Amino acid sequence: MKILGYYNGHDASYAILENGIPILHNELERFNRKKFTSCDAYKWFKTKENIDNIDYVASAHQFGKCRHVTEKPFKQISHHKAHAANAFYSSPFSDALILSIDGNGWSAEKNAEVSTCIHRGVSGKLLDTPILESSSPNFGCIWHNTTRYVLNQARGTEGTIMAMAALGQPKYCNDINFDTDDGLNLKKYYKTEQDKYDIAASLQLATEQRVYSILKTYISADDKNICMTGGVSLNCVLTTKIYEWFPNIENVFCDPVPYDGGLSLGAARYVWHNVLGNPKINDIKNKISYLGKTYSEHEIINNIKNNKSVIMKKCDDDEVIELLDKQNIISVFGGGSESGRRALGNRSILADPRNVKMKNTINEKIKHRESFRPFAPSILREEVKNWFERDIDSPYMSFAVKFKNNVKDKVPAVLHLDDTGRLQTVTPDYNKWYHGFISKWFEKTGVPILLNTSFNDREPIVETPEHAINCFLGTNIDYLYFRDYGLIVTKNKG
Repeated sequence: MKILGYYNGHDASYAILENGIPILHNELERFNRKKFTSCDAYKWFKTKENIDNIDYVASAHQFGKCRHVTEKPFKQISHHKAHAANAFYSSPFSDALILSIDGNGWSAEKNAEVSTCIHRGVSGKLLDTPILESSSPNFGCIWHNTTRYVLNQARGTEGTIMAMAALGQPKYCNDINFDTDDGLNLKKYYKTEQDKYDIAASLQLATEQRVYSILKTYISADDKNICMTGGVSLNCVLTTKIYEWFPNIENVFCDPVPYDGGLSLGAARYVWHNVLGNPKINDIKNKISYLGKTYSEHEIINNIKNNKSVIMKKCDDDEVIELLDKQNIISVFGGGSESGRRALGNRSILADPRNVKMKNTINEKIKHRESFRPFAPSILREEVKNWFERDIDSPYMSFAVKFKNNVKDKVPAVLHLDDTGRLQTVTPDYNKWYHGFISKWFEKTGVPILLNTSFNDREPIVETPEHAINCFLGTNIDYLYFRDYGLIVTKNKG
């Protein structure tokens, strides 16, 4: 049975579940190269896929508007219920408390906009009735407004503010009221360069304090598992604090696509499990987020041959390891693209984390972003205990954990100012190629970590071979590796 889920708002997307397992997830921005795109995602789906193969259609609410579909059975799901369904049903838990926090999302049950919501999953099923639905605190609104209109950052760069917080002092926490403010009152404090870091630190700490207060109210002594979703759960500093705040919590799981681009997946999952009554699926295939289209060798070679600015030759992983060791920066393209904001080895830029200059080189010459922005350490899961103070799973780069003191100086390119790293734990189950590749790097260097950042430059992550070649040519990346077919591309300087 196939279920189509879609969402029309910003971060428009559609997803297909087959017998409860996601087999495809497309976000429009990956194709039109415009971040946060809205569209009629159902109409977009019908231009790319076959509706005749679909048995059921589900949509997440957008601002109370209903999209009636007549071709197939149809169900509309409340915004935060779709978020909660995606988080819980992709998690490894049978029982969990589920916190969804973002900007406004429509609740059919309340007939109103909701920004903070708590559900429970019990015995493998998401309970329909939330235990909290509130328009306050609106974390998403204040973070958005502070990012864009106080600190003059581009839309969608809230992660920049999180990174900035490490350089500031939280002087203005008492001036932030998530129940009544829109965040714009912080603008009066922005007079010097240091002020912006202090504002960022204040917003970060105030957010942590308020999330702690909410969770403290609803966590019971018997709770062991928490799921986090909604765009605010991309704040990896905050999610890591949950382990410190609540010693009884053993596991925190963060939705791999927690922002609105994941609502299509959540709506479809809700129909499969809650409407159709199917049990929770614990297959690893239900948790892997490489849900983009795959591209054939023929398609890739044609794209290379049609561009006279590049040259290709055969290559293998061992040669690429050598190139990385010689301080080359390599972009990697293989398999289906990652769902979510974070590249996890299929659409990644990789580099040597041991090079103290590498972070600045990539920020200046490739990503064109602020020097304080850190890069993620992709690490073999079995080596986490030897490198980080907390031995946890983080397959989607959801947590910022401190490096151990005796090893942190070995990987300066992935070390943030507060000695943390937003780690990606890599296992053969999640990405067999990437685990094997890092293992080869470990054998050569003694370091089980690679610097990993998304394959893009101030645009959505590359989706197609053409996008990959264009990004490669538009930046100072040294090589482009189409790893599925053993092809490496260099710039034609002739």
